[in-house]
Amino acid sequence: MRVGSWARGVTHRVTLCGGTERRCRRLLAEGAAGGGAEAGAAVLVPLCSVRGRPALLYTLRCSRLRGPYGGDVSFPGGKREAADGGAEGTALREAREELGLNLREERVWGRLRELPDRNGDEDNAGTWGQCGNIRKNTEMAKERGDGRGTWDVSVLESVLMLSSGLAMHGMLVVPVVANLGPLEDLTLSPNPDEVAEVFTLPLEHLLQEENQGYTHFRTAGRYGYTLPVFLNGPHRIWGLTAIITELTLELLAPNLYCRKTHVPGHGITAPQKRA
Repeated sequence: MRVGSWARGVTHRVTLCGGTERRCRRLLAEGAAGGGAEAGAAVLVPLCSVRGRPALLYTLRCSRLRGPYGGDVSFPGGKREAADGGAEGTALREAREELGLNLREERVWGRLRELPDRNGDEDNAGTWGQCGNIRKNTEMAKERGDGRGTWDVSVLESVLMLSSGLAMHGMLVVPVVANLGPLEDLTLSPNPDEVAEVFTLPLEHLLQEENQGYTHFRTAGRYGYTLPVFLNGPHRIWGLTAIITELTLELLAPNLYCRKTHVPGHGITAPQKRA
């Protein structure tokens, strides 16, 4: 497993305990209150610490997986099964199946907002490292990930639906945030049929602007939508995994990570990053 040692110099250290955990649990609980029916899939967003430094844990999907998502960076996850009892159960089961990780329920902080994914007929939601028709644009746009600017979560669905190729097929994905604790205390057993690699990235790395990029996509010859990209780690992080990463950073470090988005026809712009 690769342990991220990139990036230094974020002046305000982010922690995963004490006040941060209490604040995040409260916000996640408030966001989940009054929710509707259970979504069809869930992914685990695995927070952890590496040598005392807060980090996120990612998987690289096995290139042999069926469908368009083999070889992509992802979080553990998949379709909900009847015995799961909810998104949390789905996320914990998938983490157990993919990583051999037996995580106690009390480690779960809560749910981020549901996200739409067009590929509702995929057998394995955990391979969703991309979103909709992004792969069709890869060769054209993947090198344009150096722009600055991002989006507001309140218009996420609008961004995802700006292109007809991103029309939803009724499948919603719930990201479930959990703290694994110190990585040194865990024994992971990745399933080689699903996971080619496990790696971590420090939050310090993800919060540095030089490691944040944005890919702009065109639809019918004009600007369509923008998706985040996280750079300069062992693998490029983009698509649905990058969206969830972005939402997680905003939850953990709202004073250090602010997103800016202009959605055509909506006139919505979030605050600029602080100097």
